Amino acid sequence: MAQEKHTPPDEKIVVITGGSRGIGLAMAEAFAEAGYKVIITGREAARLQTAIDQLKSKGLMAGSVICDVTLPASVEAAFAQISAKHSRIDVLVNNAGVAHALAPATKLPLDIWKRVIDTNLTGMFLVTQAALPHMQSGGTIVNNLSVAAIQPFAGMSAYNASKYGAYGFTQALREDLRKSGIRVVALMPGATDTDIWGQFWADAPREKMVSPRSVADAVLHAVNAPANTSIDEIRLGPAAGVL
Repeated sequence: MAQEKHTPPDEKIVVITGGSRGIGLAMAEAFAEAGYKVIITGREAARLQTAIDQLKSKGLMAGSVICDVTLPASVEAAFAQISAKHSRIDVLVNNAGVAHALAPATKLPLDIWKRVIDTNLTGMFLVTQAALPHMQSGGTIVNNLSVAAIQPFAGMSAYNASKYGAYGFTQALREDLRKSGIRVVALMPGATDTDIWGQFWADAPREKMVSPRSVADAVLHAVNAPANTSIDEIRLGPAAGVL
């Protein structure tokens, strides 16, 4: 006999892709502290387990599911696993993303271009499609876009293209879901102290950046805002000129 799915009415479920480190892990911590049932996804089982252990050391509980957002079959399997245990998803955070070493468009390898686009843009699309059948009115989708969705940077053509595209997708998705009661929020943090800087600016002044937890708290605030409150975008970053 198949096991009956059960999600208590008062227990809210949040799924965070790329939740094993950086902003994703900070959001997992913030949502867990707020009483959400947290599920983080990532490509590497060992890294996911490390994240779960970190949360557990702080007295927080979370589940994890392997998911490579660039592979349709992996995304499908991940959400099948999630839906087997939970009757719904209340919050989806599309956080998985990659950057690339600085390179002008004329010298950027095609495989790097495809990896970034497949992860940051197509991956967001695949995950959203897989999650939506399990969401209902009152739910929220948060897409982590970065300030690169609205500001170009030299040497970051693939990253900018992926984020500009993801911003367009987010705006169109909001229109698609407007009548369904599912909110869509564009998260656009500025310079944030995460590992991603190691790919293109190893000596970046991390101490002047926004902390991942500050970003996470802003997201939690937006998600928990009253249903009649419209928060379409979250923009935050370090004070002007500090970098």
